[in-house]
Amino acid sequence: MQPQEIEAFLDREFPQVSGYSVTRVDGQGVEMRLAVEDRHLRPGGTVSGPTMFELADLAMYAAVLSRIGPVALAVTTGANIDFMRKPAAGRDLLAECRLLKLGNVLAVGDVLIRSEGAEVPVARASLTYSIPPKSRRN
Repeated sequence: MQPQEIEAFLDREFPQVSGYSVTRVDGQGVEMRLAVEDRHLRPGGTVSGPTMFELADLAMYAAVLSRIGPVALAVTTGANIDFMRKPAAGRDLLAECRLLKLGNVLAVGDVLIRSEGAEVPVARASLTYSIPPKSRRN
């Protein structure tokens, strides 16, 4: 799937998820952008941990979809996230997801999240997704 197809799928299947865009899809994975708004901030004015986790999880989901197609029932089965530094104030977040393994049943990937314009990551996540059998994908 290409960026526009993934975004259309997410809009249709997960309308509660907004503010995200797919900026790149290639053979390694995807890059997603979160347009940071006030609702994403925690006290102190930094992006909340749950928001960064959602971005990481969504980037992994998009990476899996980019390879297997529009499968709504692919789900997270494992996740670990490290918050390494405070995101830059007033900047969007970018998540680069790299698929490390894409099998018939499981997909494993890493996600690096950084503030737009910065090279150092603010968070790193490792995620595993379960891919349903072809007979149960719709």
